[in-house]
Formats: sequence, structure tokens, C-alpha cells
Amino acid sequence: MDLQLNGKKAFISGSTQGIGYAIAKALAQEGVDVTLNGREEAKLSTAVESLRLDVPGASIEGIAADFSDPAQVNRLCADLSDIDILINNVGLFELKPFDLISDDDWRMYFEVNVLSGVRLSKRAMPAMLDRGWGRIIFVSSESGVNIPAEMIHYGASKTALVAVANGLAKLTKGTDVTVNSVLGGPTYSDGVAQTVETLAHQSAMAVADMKRAIIATNQTSLLERFIEPSEIANMVTFLASPAASATNGSAVRVDGGVLTALF
Repeated sequence: MDLQLNGKKAFISGSTQGIGYAIAKALAQEGVDVTLNGREEAKLSTAVESLRLDVPGASIEGIAADFSDPAQVNRLCADLSDIDILINNVGLFELKPFDLISDDDWRMYFEVNVLSGVRLSKRAMPAMLDRGWGRIIFVSSESGVNIPAEMIHYGASKTALVAVANGLAKLTKGTDVTVNSVLGGPTYSDGVAQTVETLAHQSAMAVADMKRAIIATNQTSLLERFIEPSEIANMVTFLASPAASATNGSAVRVDGGVLTALF
């Protein structure tokens, strides 16, 4: 299926690894000119070169910025040329008991996970509306609906992303600009892999056994396995395309059946 994306320009925040990198790769394979983002110049350069090897002939660039620093984000926005597709993917997550989540933790999670998308959307959306076409996609999580007791700050930030996306969509009436969010389920991203490996080491278990044990605790998963980053990327790429023109203001689930309630 031709997704009619050849020649479009996309920026993906937090895209040097995991879901963000998978999204960048999927878009590049569709002929999109892709700009990656990461905090560290060295890691960003490595990701850019890796993607150029993965998708020969693709136009791949990189812009470094730490989304915990508003000044760096402002500089990024100033350097960001007009784009057709904005993927708000950057995000922090950790397991932490509620009584140990400090006020600074709460501020940091909303600074990075929520305000990153707010600031980038404020930069990109006016030009999209002027042109009459564009895509803004927020990578949220099923944790924004079914808030995990062990990372309430993360879940709350993902709920906020869905709210922002839904509100922004209401500003696109009469245009071919759409704003949607994607609710990913348990995904074996690089960050999750590190957590699983740590838990496996602490429990003296093989990583594969720990993965199965974690998924086994989730009785509602219909996949009964972790989702691959490429599976999230496939949905994001579709939503970024003209083929998804009638999907706007939606929270699209790619959760493997984890969520049992409508949202």
C-alpha cells in the first residue's frame, strides 16, 4: 500500500532508540525526510548513521536537545524548519513508589513528557494550518488510561498527552491537519529492556523467563507477549499518512488487548 508520504518532512522527538527510532525508520522507508532527536550529540550521530545504513538513500538529519531544559527546546524550535509531520515521542519513565515521587519528579515528568509536545506543537501547527495539511501524533500509553500504581507520575503525564492531542484536534476544523494520540501497550523498547534485564539479574532469572513472567501478570493481554517497537511504528506511520485523513482527535490503541474499557 502506497501511503503517499514520499517527500514529506518529519521530526520525531526522542528518536535515537526504541519506539522513536522505529517510527523514524518506518517513515524513512516510506520516503519521508526524517529528523531525529536525542539529548546527546554522540548518541544522536550514531543513530543518524545507523538509520542511513538501515534505509539507504533516505534523507536523515539530527537535532540535539534535552527536553528537560526549556532553553534547549526553544533553540530546537527556532532551528526546526517547517515540517509536515510531528511525532511527539520523547518521554521519561521509571518504577517508583508514590510516596517517594517528589515534587521535582512530578515537575520533571510534565516538563519532558507533556510540555515537550506542547512546545513543539505550538511551533509546527501554525504552518500546517496555513498549508492546510499536516500531522501531529502524540505517543501516549495504555498507562495513561490504566494508571500503574508503581509509576503514577508517568501514567498521569500520559493521560495529559491524550487530553492535549484531543484539544489541539479541535483547532483543525476544515483543514487536512489531524492530531491524534497512540496508546501503546507493554512494548519491548530499549528502556523497558534495561528494566527487565535489571529485574532478571536481581531475581537470578534468565531475561526470557523474566519477560514471560512479567507478561503473565497481565491477565488482559491478548498478545501474551511484549509488543515490538516496529508494531507501534506501523500504526504511527499510517496515522501520519493521507490514508488516515478521517482519523482526527482520536486515541488509537496499539495495546495488544491490554485495555478492557473503551477510551
